[in-house]
Amino acid sequence: MTSIATASTVTAAAPRGQVRLTRRGRVVVVLAALLLALVVGVALGGVSSASEEAGAPQATEVVVVNEGDTLWGIAAGVAEEGEVRAMVSEIRELNNLDSSVVTLGQEIHVPVAD
Repeated sequence: MTSIATASTVTAAAPRGQVRLTRRGRVVVVLAALLLALVVGVALGGVSSASEEAGAPQATEVVVVNEGDTLWGIAAGVAEEGEVRAMVSEIRELNNLDSSVVTLGQEIHVPVAD
């Protein structure tokens, strides 16, 4: 009598209680984590908010740039001792200036000296 041997393949099952993610599962987990980070960022980023009440306007005066004037020189005329650099920044912000270059005849707003 001839006996036919058959080979059986046994697949090892994952132990009970262990989760194994597929590629699609990993993508879903990563996207969920990114979405959670976005939601937390938006929630925490909304701490600063505008109100409908107007703040106190800053008192300013208009200065016309004369020949030889520089923004630094104008700022030095209205700034306190040692605060010229901060005043230059404030004047640039008040006038939406991209640089510190001013031109002859240009009208700029400067804070009123106290």
